[in-house]
Order: sequence, then structure tokens, then C-alpha cells
Amino acid sequence: MKTLLRLFFQGLLVLLPAVLTIYLVWAILTTLDSLLFSTLGQYMETFIGRELPQWLRSVLGLALVLGLILLAGILASIYLGRFLLQRIDRLLQRIPLVRLLYTSLSDLFKALLGDHRGFDRPVLVQLSADAGIRVVGFITREDLSMLGLKDDVAVYLPQSYNFAGNLLIVPRDRVTPIDARPSQVTTFIVSGGVSTSSKESSALSPDDPPQRD
Repeated sequence: MKTLLRLFFQGLLVLLPAVLTIYLVWAILTTLDSLLFSTLGQYMETFIGRELPQWLRSVLGLALVLGLILLAGILASIYLGRFLLQRIDRLLQRIPLVRLLYTSLSDLFKALLGDHRGFDRPVLVQLSADAGIRVVGFITREDLSMLGLKDDVAVYLPQSYNFAGNLLIVPRDRVTPIDARPSQVTTFIVSGGVSTSSKESSALSPDDPPQRD
């Protein structure tokens, strides 16, 4: 009986991560299809003037989205395109409620995907007088002069098993840089410190030589 239970839990350990990952990807794609791809496909169907199968509408919608993304990338790489995008950016930033949402989302995506990513400086932060107790985070801004703070930095602390986090303002001398890849540190935090990849690499050792993505 103990052998059967051991084999059963080993099977769960092997199957659950893969099954849940596939399910989450499927759920995300299904949601995007119902909210975006199919809707765009229906407009394409109306433009073409003939009824299309559901799968073809979804494929056309996906192709249109990818095409728009590539077009935006092309526009952002040429002078005229940058001029037009800057005009749109300024317009959106002048609308009160839209400005709050647009600016927050724009800064977030620039921090995650832009050339100057904001989550690429992992650090250890000492939060109390006990130097042995520290938390792991990312410096997101070193210049806080707009808040009247000259000796502090902004540190973002992601939460384990969650997409949320906390922004802390801490003294500069309580922050110790970590010489590790940001992706390793992120995995270490989000997994609650149990990630296999984090165990195999000394991601949180400040004495190790720097590693780069």
C-alpha cells in the first residue's frame, strides 16, 4: 500500500506541473480568442463579405493582432512613426482618467520589455537593525529627488506565488546589490525559494562573480 501511495504521489509530481501549465496557457488563449481574436475575425469576415469557419476567424484575428504589433514596432523605429506615436502618447496623457491608466501600464511594460528594463538590478534589503534578516527585491529608481529624498532608493519587492508586490523607500546604505541574473532572482522569489534552478545556481550570493542575461 505504501508503494502504491508513493507511486501515486510521484505521478502527481510529474503530471500536475505540466497539466496545470497547459491548462493555464489554454485558458489564456481561449480568453484572448473570445475577447479579441474572434471579434477581429468577425470584422474581417464582414469586410471580406463571406462567412468563415470559427477557427479561421480566430486565425485571422490573431494574424491581425500580430500584424498590428509588428506595424507599431516598425513605426517606432522610424522618425515619422516615432513622431506620430509621440503625438498619440501626449494626447492620451492629457485625458485625466486615461492618463493614469495609460501612464501606469506604459511604464510597467517599458520596465518589463523595454531597452532600459526596470527590474534588472536585484538587491538584498536590510529592513531592521538585525543585519542577518534581509529581503530580496529590485531597485526601480535611484533618484528620488522629486520626493525630496536624496539618500534613499525605491525598491520593488515581488511576492511569492503571486503577481503582486510592494514598493519600499529605503536608505541607500541598507541595499546590497546581488551579482546574479534577474531571471534567477525573480524565479527564486516567486517560487518561495524552492525553485530547482535557484538551488542549482548560487543566485543570492553577493560574493560570486557577476552574471548577465
